[in-house]
Amino acid sequence: MDMTAAILATVVTAATPLLLAALGELIVEKSGVLNLGVEGMMLAGAVGGFIAASLTGSLLIALVAAVLAGMAMSLVFAVLVLGLRANQVASGLALVLFGVGLSSLAGQGYVGQSLGAAWRLFPESWREIPFVGPALLAHGPVVYLSIALVPLTVWFLYRTRAGLILRAVGENHDAAHGLGHDVVRTRTLAILWGGALAGLGGAYLSLDYTPMWAENMTAGRGWIALALVVFAAWRPWRLMAGAYLFGGITILQLHAQGAGFGMPSQVLSMLPYLATVAVLVIISSNRSRLSLAAPGSLNKTFHPPA
Repeated sequence: MDMTAAILATVVTAATPLLLAALGELIVEKSGVLNLGVEGMMLAGAVGGFIAASLTGSLLIALVAAVLAGMAMSLVFAVLVLGLRANQVASGLALVLFGVGLSSLAGQGYVGQSLGAAWRLFPESWREIPFVGPALLAHGPVVYLSIALVPLTVWFLYRTRAGLILRAVGENHDAAHGLGHDVVRTRTLAILWGGALAGLGGAYLSLDYTPMWAENMTAGRGWIALALVVFAAWRPWRLMAGAYLFGGITILQLHAQGAGFGMPSQVLSMLPYLATVAVLVIISSNRSRLSLAAPGSLNKTFHPPA
């Protein structure tokens, strides 16, 4: 396989879970809610999908189970922050801890087990097409779904009435409520959608990326997805570019280790996280631009008039 095609293929696979989780979080934050529990929801989706695939042998059922697992976790978060009006940051962090513990408990009998061959969408013969085959046609359906979701998200946010209401709720929930829009319902649906995509991103890891289950296999990707939303200034196309950039950095450290680059492997493994910190520091240095891009009601509790 051509080296360039191989690198491009691995970048796509590394970027897919980040793209899915970040797209879901973007919708959640556009509604004015900050959900830091992406890592926990991804783990729930990863273990839910893997167990369903192991029990049924159906990858389609596994994906549905992963989506439902992510949505169940996000529903807990929605009850806390919208029903009980709990602090969004604290609730998100609690969701991460809950997801880590729950996934370890549920998956303890499956640690190290493998599902065998990964799921591919196109026939084996298509992968023989020079460059395009190995680089772009050798992936599972979740990869293509993640790419298709980017223009769909743009269309939803900027071309539909529902998207307009979502952005209005995120910018000023009091004004949206005054216009007759149901703020709680809008935010609940956004949170559930974010949980569904985070669960799907986690399932991609356990069903396709490395078709096996290991504890904490998301390895901080949920936190990187959160950083990507800020990096992209809450814009879907920029978010896609950021996901592939961070996916490329992840693959870069793997190739550097394979090439025997004279640096400890632990340091190379830190590259994606160091890049995340660097990006956040650079973006945060321009506070005026960041504040203009962020939804106006982000991380603010909605108190409906009595």
